[in-house]
Amino acid sequence: MLWIPGAVAEELDSLPDPVALAAIQTAICDQWIKTMAPHESNLLSVLLSTLHKGEAEAIALATQLSADIVIIDEQEARQTATQAGLSVTGVLGVLIRAKLAGHIAAIKPEIGALRDKARFFIAPSLEAKVLSSVGE
Repeated sequence: MLWIPGAVAEELDSLPDPVALAAIQTAICDQWIKTMAPHESNLLSVLLSTLHKGEAEAIALATQLSADIVIIDEQEARQTATQAGLSVTGVLGVLIRAKLAGHIAAIKPEIGALRDKARFFIAPSLEAKVLSSVGE
């Protein structure tokens, strides 16, 4: 199960691709993804002063739930989460794990879909490094 804060749910609701949006809504209806607001706290207040709302809420919620891992892509937020003692991965890390576990055949088409359907940005050098790490 994946817990997401309200701010992240709002971001997902604004995805421009109707197929991607429907898949996320199905995952929420099937309770594979659940939404939970982080408790108001000093940590959340501090995070909101330096990070985007979704990232701040994700770090606060992960801390509150003692999460095994938090998924964050933005570099500053990743550093903040690590400093808060959280294990961090990004979408690309999730894709690498999915390929290594045999859940997907290739990462390259998934990166293309993320670009096209979710406005995901990945630097060409990072993409090359990820693809090389899994033999693509």
